[in-house]
Amino acid sequence: MAEDINQLLKVRREKLAGLQEAGRDPFLITKCDVTHHSIDIKEHYDDLEGQIVTIAGRMMFKRVMGKASFCNLRDLPGDIQAYVARDSIGEESYKDFKKYDVGDLLAITGEVFKTKTGEISVHAQTVTLISKSLQILPEKFHGLTDTDIRYRQRYVDLIMNPDVKDTFVKRSKVLRSIRNYLDDQGFMEVETPMLVQNAGGAAARPFETHYNALGEDLKLRISLELYLKRLIVGGMEKVYEIGRVFRNEGLDTRHNPEFTLMELYQAYTDYNGMMDLTENLYRYVAKEVTGSEILTYGEHKMDLSKPFQRITMVDAVKKYANVDFNEIKDTEAAKKLAKEHHIEYEERHGKGDILNLFFEEYVEEHLIQPTFVMDHPIEISPLTKKKPDNPDYVERFEFFMNGWEMANAYSELNDPIDQRARFEAQEALIAQGDQEADHMDEDFLNALNIGMPPTGGIGFGIDRMVMMMTDSPAIRDVLFFPTLRSLDK
Repeated sequence: MAEDINQLLKVRREKLAGLQEAGRDPFLITKCDVTHHSIDIKEHYDDLEGQIVTIAGRMMFKRVMGKASFCNLRDLPGDIQAYVARDSIGEESYKDFKKYDVGDLLAITGEVFKTKTGEISVHAQTVTLISKSLQILPEKFHGLTDTDIRYRQRYVDLIMNPDVKDTFVKRSKVLRSIRNYLDDQGFMEVETPMLVQNAGGAAARPFETHYNALGEDLKLRISLELYLKRLIVGGMEKVYEIGRVFRNEGLDTRHNPEFTLMELYQAYTDYNGMMDLTENLYRYVAKEVTGSEILTYGEHKMDLSKPFQRITMVDAVKKYANVDFNEIKDTEAAKKLAKEHHIEYEERHGKGDILNLFFEEYVEEHLIQPTFVMDHPIEISPLTKKKPDNPDYVERFEFFMNGWEMANAYSELNDPIDQRARFEAQEALIAQGDQEADHMDEDFLNALNIGMPPTGGIGFGIDRMVMMMTDSPAIRDVLFFPTLRSLDK
């Protein structure tokens, strides 16, 4: 089998050499004046029938029948058939065409017509080889099915699997829809540093690197939060950023160490304002991308048209675990309860940490319909305002669908004295071995000392949002080039 493939590859190179010797090297062609794509011709056939068009794409199929042949070209929107006849393109050109391989890139100029079977096609007048494929595409009927090869060779995956291409077209549409919505709401898109001295704003372990020019160790950002809040301090009242963040964590169906995050911050509002924005944004994006406010993911249908459910974390744990943390007096009682329910915890954990562990164990999987889980314990929310009537909890929510956390939002802590105390508590956790705790950030504290208005902020995982909008089973399916183990390992 390997010998057969090697022989086929050799033949392709010999064909290229022959073209080059004849002065027809396809790689010397620098441009192609495409007039229409496949979908244009199919959707506007009544206007284009009998007209001359130029199409270009990859030849995915060829059937030679003596003096006439058919081939299919695949461009970005889809496929279209071309009818190639010797009498129309000339004897020499037809001889060349018969030597072209599946996978070659062609430009065809010809007349739009319908075949006897009613298929919209292009009757070729000229056929030009504009790039030679020296590799063999996967076998047509089985396609490219090995997931590891698909992720490593996404360029082949996109050629062979039209549904994959559609997923990434929709990903682009998700991003465009988010920007359109936020721009209409008066938000300004900004950019902040990826290389930072202090990677804060999330509970995650950063990647570390060294900057030779300054002789300093730097980190790749784990969130967008702290720099965007600095802009709020500076008077930029509505800002957002869509960008890559990096977290030194494991790989699974919902996690990739390099992923896309969108964070926005709005002055003079709180987490209730962020709930309203999230609800409206998700409805808008779903309608723009899928045409519906009903999302189907696997076996679940999620209705975005109805008001999203709102429930506190304490009430959610009470509902699904039948445990009322309002009745738990202290950390010692919480740990005792955790042992009774076989929930593992660390010695450093307080009552609020254990409430969150109960939530993860008993509640998350039930949150299929759009749900805001509100009022988290202060222990797990170092950058969030306390609830005025209950300072053990903060004004924070996480947005859930399909049992997944889709967004995280706060009434942002703007008290520099309280924030310093929270950072000090985080430093104590680092000393106890917590590699995901926040470090003290003196410059951010200085910004808060200048004065930050009451502010609402939120972070969206864009990749999970795209997964939901495209019914994709894994985060790798919505990343063009996901992180993979090196083949050398």
